[in-house]
Amino acid sequence: MDFSSKLLENAVYEMSQLPGIGKRTALRLVLHLLKQPERQTSELANALQQLRERIIFCKNCHNISDTEVCEICANPKRDASLVCVVEDIRDVMAIENTGQYRGLYHVLGGKISPMEGIGPQDLNITSLVEKVREGEIIELIFALSSTMEGDTTNFYIFKQIEGLEVRTSTIARGIAVGDELEFADEVTLGRSILNRVPFEGSLKSN
Repeated sequence: MDFSSKLLENAVYEMSQLPGIGKRTALRLVLHLLKQPERQTSELANALQQLRERIIFCKNCHNISDTEVCEICANPKRDASLVCVVEDIRDVMAIENTGQYRGLYHVLGGKISPMEGIGPQDLNITSLVEKVREGEIIELIFALSSTMEGDTTNFYIFKQIEGLEVRTSTIARGIAVGDELEFADEVTLGRSILNRVPFEGSLKSN
């Protein structure tokens, strides 16, 4: 692809680094931005810069946040004895959109995947086990995607907390095997949370 401007070429290259964005789509987006008022482009650039410089992770649940403790963890109306274990913020948003869950979350930051070089030490598992050891959590809900990596991660955590006084459950299989949680519709996901089953039972059924 030939460019008449090095600035244009650089912008297209950087845009094409985003997931799912090829060079043609990147060019279309960049040309669109060029047609917009300068203020709008500046606000977009400023929002992205602030995102990188000021975003932090909640010290309690590892969710993306603007403050040291995220709004969900800081909400006194949430049930702190109930913790839903998810892969990332997209899953938190998906479950919150159902309006069916009033507990807290623990964001792992990924799933165990030897093929991708991701091991337990690369995830927020140690802090989760520490929370369980403190004894304030009554139930852990495993809400990872029903993939091999998700099931492996669930089982690893289950073995780490085995023997501790905590109930473990997993979302009901209204979510098809192999599906990513973030793509489930709100009604199905909401019912899966409400109709969760004991994790030990899910092991016997697999």
